[in-house]
Amino acid sequence: MINSLKQASNFVLSKVEKFKIDKNQISLAIVLGSGLGNFGSKVEQIFKISYKEIPNFPESTVAGHEGALILAKDKKTKKYFWLMKGRVHYYEGYSMQEVVFPIRVLKFCGVKQLILTNAAGGANRFFDAGDLMLIRDHINLSGTNPLIGKNYEELGPRFPDMSEAYDKKMSDIILKTAQKLGIQLKEGVYCWLSGPTFETPAEIRMVSLLGADAVGMSTVPEAIVARHMGIKTAGISFISNKAAGLSSEELSHEEVGENAKKVEEKFSKLIENIISEILN
Repeated sequence: MINSLKQASNFVLSKVEKFKIDKNQISLAIVLGSGLGNFGSKVEQIFKISYKEIPNFPESTVAGHEGALILAKDKKTKKYFWLMKGRVHYYEGYSMQEVVFPIRVLKFCGVKQLILTNAAGGANRFFDAGDLMLIRDHINLSGTNPLIGKNYEELGPRFPDMSEAYDKKMSDIILKTAQKLGIQLKEGVYCWLSGPTFETPAEIRMVSLLGADAVGMSTVPEAIVARHMGIKTAGISFISNKAAGLSSEELSHEEVGENAKKVEEKFSKLIENIISEILN
C-alpha cells in the first residue's frame, strides 16, 4: 500500500513541480459529490488530471462523477487547493482500501484540511430537497470499515479516536460563512449505508430513530481515513430528495442531478467563500 501511495502522490507532485509550486502551499482539498461537480468548472484551474492517468488510482464509474483531480487557485487569497471532481464508492465494486486511496494520496501530497460533500436523502422530515446540511457527526451502518486489515503505523494509529470526526473549528467557519451569505445551512448527522439501492421506508424510519438526519452511500469511509491520518475534516450534504417513505415521489439518480442544478448557484457561492475563509 505504501509503495502504491508513493507512486500515485509522486506522479501528482511531479505535475505540481512543473508549475514551480511547493506542495506545502496546498493544504486544502475538497471532494465534490453527486451532481455537485459543476463547481469544478468555475474555479481558476492550474491543471487537471484524469483519475485514470494517476498510478493505482480508482476510476469513477457513476454518472455525475467526472473523475478528475484539479489543482485550483482561490481568487481572493491567491492560495492553491485541490479539487476532486467526483469520487468512487464501495457499491461500484471497489474494496474499502480502493475507495479511500485518493484521500491517502492527498495526505501524501501535503493536504491537512479536507471538505467532503455529497448528495443525500433527507431522513429528517423537516428537510426538503435543495437544503444544505453541515455534517456534525455520522453513523456507519454499512457493516464495514476502511481500517479493517493490517494497520500501517506511518499512516495512523490502530485505534483512532472518532469523537470529533468532523473538526469543530472548520465546521464553525462553514456555518458562520453561510450566515454571512444569508444561506440557510441545516446541521445534522449523516448515515452511511453501502447502496446501491435506495433505502426502504422501514430503513429510513430506523435511521431516524437512531438520530440520522440524512442518509447516503459515501463520505464516511473518507472521513474515517482522514481522521486516521490526521487530516482535519468537515462535511456538507446537499439534500437531493426526501428519503423513502417521506414523499410520494419515486427515488432515482436522475432526480439527484435535476435537484443539484437548482442548488448549484447557492452551493458554488458557499463553497467559494468557505475556501477563502479557511485559506485566509
